Amino acid sequence: MTNYFNHKMRGKSPAVIAGMIVFGIIAMTGLAILFGFVIMWLWNWLMPELFDLPSLTYWQAVGLFILSKILLGGIGGGGSSKSKRSSDHCNSKKKKKGDFSKWEHYDNFWKEKGETEYAAYVEELNNPSDKAPASDASNAKNESNDSSTIETE
Repeated sequence: MTNYFNHKMRGKSPAVIAGMIVFGIIAMTGLAILFGFVIMWLWNWLMPELFDLPSLTYWQAVGLFILSKILLGGIGGGGSSKSKRSSDHCNSKKKKKGDFSKWEHYDNFWKEKGETEYAAYVEELNNPSDKAPASDASNAKNESNDSSTIETE
């Protein structure tokens, strides 16, 4: 995970990273305030007329949101454990989305082969005529071999 984080944050100054964290905190606070006002507005619009219930203040609406989140959605909000078990059973052989094991050797690869492999790739892009005929000839040879093996079977 540290290799993945280092890869994503490569070249970013600490000021940019701190700015991203501050922006995230401000955005989450803004969303929490917005949810409180939306719940208060909806409650005060519908509930007193439909069920003759009292109006809510902002903090009562925030408390109602937190209470409903705890009672109905849980704090993690990940759904029931039954659905998690069945999805783990079905996807037991597939890689998980959070699996960053492919980044384990990224730093060593880049130190050992990165610059030379990248230079070879750029050279190949700059001179496509050198590689194109060889690959076309090898493709034609592979196609003829495939057709002969199909006929003999």
